[in-house]
Amino acid sequence: MITKDMTRELIGRQVVDNHGEKVGKIGQIYLDERSGEPTWATVNTGLFGTKESFVPLQNADVHDLDVALGVEKQAVKNSPHVGRSDERLTGSEEDELYRHYGIGQGRTDARHATGERTDRDRTARTGGDDAIVRHEEYLRVGTETEETGRVALRKYVVTEDQTVTVPVSHEEVRLEREPIDGTEATARPGAIGEAEQEVILHRERPVVDKTTEAVEKVRLGTRTVTEDEKVSDTVRKERIEVDDPQHALPRDERRS
Repeated sequence: MITKDMTRELIGRQVVDNHGEKVGKIGQIYLDERSGEPTWATVNTGLFGTKESFVPLQNADVHDLDVALGVEKQAVKNSPHVGRSDERLTGSEEDELYRHYGIGQGRTDARHATGERTDRDRTARTGGDDAIVRHEEYLRVGTETEETGRVALRKYVVTEDQTVTVPVSHEEVRLEREPIDGTEATARPGAIGEAEQEVILHRERPVVDKTTEAVEKVRLGTRTVTEDEKVSDTVRKERIEVDDPQHALPRDERRS
């Protein structure tokens, strides 16, 4: 349970929803005007944390330095845009938030809440001091990761013609004559007649066969490229003006 004693230390804390998913960081705490207990908080959401959404602190608690809500992140993102013009929530604005989150109000006539920022001095409004604290808004820029595209690694087959020169050989007929000397002629008596002898010729021819071999490995990888990108938004600044009908102060000191 979150109490009013914890208010200031909650500013800037990380907020998670009821499933533990990160929502944003607390920017302001709103207190019930009668009880002084924290009832609402604004959470900086959006791409650069420039959007403020109201979240209920009812059923919220602190776990490991994070503020755990009792609602889902999507409900926070879709919350009504209320309470942006000043530091109070009107009764109708607060009712609208209760209806959106579907939670009981648990209030009597304390319909409004007051906001607190980090180190905000509110004594000027309660009559405890005559000093007014001036505030300015500053851009707080962050980053978040989103999916930009997908790349698939696909293998397909292409065909191409290859020409390879292969040496081949073949046999040819050649007529060879060898004279017979007298000794051999005497040993091999001959006879007049016809004779025939067949010679078989051979040749080589190309034979084509194909084999499949692994040639390389291809994989997809990613690398991070950092570049500078400019962002801009409108910020508010408080200006203090002295209502000095008697002209007690010089003109250049009446505004700051």
